[in-house]
Amino acid sequence: MVNINHQIQAKELRIIDEAGANLGVFTLSEALQMAQEKGLDLIEVSPNTQPPIAKIMSFDKYRYQEEKKYKAQRAHHKEQENKQIRIGVKAALHDMQVSAEKVNKFLAEGCVVDIQLTMRGREKANRDWAKQKLQDFLKIINPEHKVISDIKMGGYGLLVRIAPK
Repeated sequence: MVNINHQIQAKELRIIDEAGANLGVFTLSEALQMAQEKGLDLIEVSPNTQPPIAKIMSFDKYRYQEEKKYKAQRAHHKEQENKQIRIGVKAALHDMQVSAEKVNKFLAEGCVVDIQLTMRGREKANRDWAKQKLQDFLKIINPEHKVISDIKMGGYGLLVRIAPK
């Protein structure tokens, strides 16, 4: 929350005008009078400095500029997307290669990829063989990746999470 006009508590303020020029250090009453003469607001932009910095400008304009800065920051911040690939235990080599190409494409886009090796019924009893199958699949994938979470049992089979380096 920004303090404006009579909400400001400091006795002395460093004043900046609407053009951005430093006017110097003034008392609170002098600064309020200067702002009132120009028909603008006194906005405390940096309360933690010594003396605090205040700007003479329209509060609506100040709020608009701050909102614009915030939106620009949000535009540059991209959330990392999660993708999921499922392969079966009985999948042939060619099927695994096709899935590996999809994983490579997702990694190139910068996505985190969850790989799930699905097991059904009695296949769950042979976990070592399924784990070896998943490790073989990870070797097929482009080597430019890092394993975020190790192979673990979960859901319908084995899970592993990888991300681009």
